Amino acid sequence: MAALVRVVKHRAGEPQWITLCSGLIQTTLAQTQWGRMLHGTLQRHKNGRSQLTKVCCGLIRTIGAAEQPSRAFHQTKKLLATKDSVQPSEEKVGAFTKIIEAMGFTGPLKYNRWKIKIAALRMYTCCVEKTDYEEFFNSFQMPDTLNSWFLVAQLHVWMCLVRMKQEGRAGKYMCRYIVHSMWEDVEQRGKVMGIDSVALKESMKNMTENFYAAIFGYDEGILSDDHVLAAAIWRNLFNKQCDDPRRLEIMVEYIRKQVQHLDAIPGEDLLLSGEVSWRPLVEMNAQSIVKPAAPMYNDEGL
Repeated sequence: MAALVRVVKHRAGEPQWITLCSGLIQTTLAQTQWGRMLHGTLQRHKNGRSQLTKVCCGLIRTIGAAEQPSRAFHQTKKLLATKDSVQPSEEKVGAFTKIIEAMGFTGPLKYNRWKIKIAALRMYTCCVEKTDYEEFFNSFQMPDTLNSWFLVAQLHVWMCLVRMKQEGRAGKYMCRYIVHSMWEDVEQRGKVMGIDSVALKESMKNMTENFYAAIFGYDEGILSDDHVLAAAIWRNLFNKQCDDPRRLEIMVEYIRKQVQHLDAIPGEDLLLSGEVSWRPLVEMNAQSIVKPAAPMYNDEGL
């Protein structure tokens, strides 16, 4: 660029050409329209100025060539970003389905709704029956109360919701009934424990607020680094009462490996059976991903 300025300045008696070339040098590489305008101006005034025209046209071609690697590099960055963070593909639905779903109804799904409801109930049952709550209470010194049980249960329910939301509209429909099954179970357990109806209603109200706050915090943590996830665990699971960083480390590792474990289960199996398994709280020789055994179900999805 500096060499071209010196060449142009030595062209005595051609101030207009100097102005044009200097303006071109000062413009950015992305301004192709200015390059085209200058190219046309040079062609119209090429009599007696053929050498300067060649120099400026060469500069224009250089600018055009320099743009191509820049655009290609920008596209490559986008591809790498998309590949690194795989996002679930949105289902393509018709106009009729969009209308009825905007009205609050559910359109046609990939599988029968009754099968999905049964699978949702079974998945919630796995969160309750296949989790060693006593191990959680003993390892983290949590009181054996309904609230402590709920804190552990909602953590496993949230991990199931994270997995099922990757299965499109059918998975989101299943998430709705997983949460519905959880609240019904909480209410029944409170009644069995003899909690007063007024107190139980107030407790469930507080649990509902805590549940959606916990989901927001866990979602932020699973998409961020371990520090953010540990903070979400400290606030929601331990209720800000944990002073031992080792316990937070155990829970961060537990959540990460469980989410990877659930990701290894095919979505079709989850939608039709709802069967999930959980890795142990502490493992001596933990692997990043263990492919679980495929669940068994018949033609009716039962």
